[in-house]
Amino acid sequence: MAPGNGSFATAFILVGLTDQLDLQVPLFFLFLLMYMVTVIGNLSLIILIGINSHLHTPMYFFLFNLSFTDLCYSSVFTPKMLIDFLSKENIISYMGCMTQLYFFCFFVVSECYVLTSMAYDRYVAICKPLSYNTVMSPKVCSSLMLGSYLMAFSGAMAHTGCMLRLKFCEANSINHYFCDIHPLLQLSCTSTYIIELVAFIMAGINIIVPSLTIFVSYGLILSSILHIKSTEGRSRAFSTCSSHIIAVSLFFGSGAFVYLKSSSTGSLDEGKISSIFYTNVVPMMNPLIYSLRNKDVKNALRKTLRRREY
Repeated sequence: MAPGNGSFATAFILVGLTDQLDLQVPLFFLFLLMYMVTVIGNLSLIILIGINSHLHTPMYFFLFNLSFTDLCYSSVFTPKMLIDFLSKENIISYMGCMTQLYFFCFFVVSECYVLTSMAYDRYVAICKPLSYNTVMSPKVCSSLMLGSYLMAFSGAMAHTGCMLRLKFCEANSINHYFCDIHPLLQLSCTSTYIIELVAFIMAGINIIVPSLTIFVSYGLILSSILHIKSTEGRSRAFSTCSSHIIAVSLFFGSGAFVYLKSSSTGSLDEGKISSIFYTNVVPMMNPLIYSLRNKDVKNALRKTLRRREY
């Protein structure tokens, strides 16, 4: 991926979260702790699901992919972010910036559709329990994940392809802690109207379509739960879905706030704060949400630890 003709910038300066020097070291330790929790939590879930055969079900297949996606996309920019907290010159090359943007878009869009697949899985489990094993067959689950990654590939290619067409002249300071779409658009010395339109449409497709699918799924799930006569059955159904609703609300809420608006609207500083939720908080919280509220995961962890003791 090389700069297009007339693209003069060969490197960018990442402004970061703040330019206040006295906050750099505390922020380094805060985000280092968050990243360590993210890596340990997601890696633990991946290993736990992989080695426990009773967790080889559609629900945990999707959770495995969610943990993998969270681990990857938080690793796209967090190591660089941590280095920049302690560095005087926060420089990223043009190629490095475009590569970071591509992989970030890929894994974020993947997460949108993995969460959508998880909502569909819960819909089938609660609303059509008798046909669950037939509907959510290994072939269907694999197809849903393949579709998720294909959508992610096309979305990442569209966003990165648009950025590669922009010309960056003298201004090269990105008002963000990673190479994101809106801060890059503000640096361009050529018209960004068409590219902003493409970015808005792609963001709309990858945020609104999954969100609507998830809301419809949970609307039908809620309707089914209310028809369950036993209190225990209703409680179990609510417990199964509540963790997913929390994860979805955090991820899509912060993502919609950042991307479903023009790059010139509002303050980029607000965008940076919102970005922290889906780039740092959500990947850290997902393993905690799904493990602390999930009896199967907790039981699998106990069995694994007992096995190691012997």
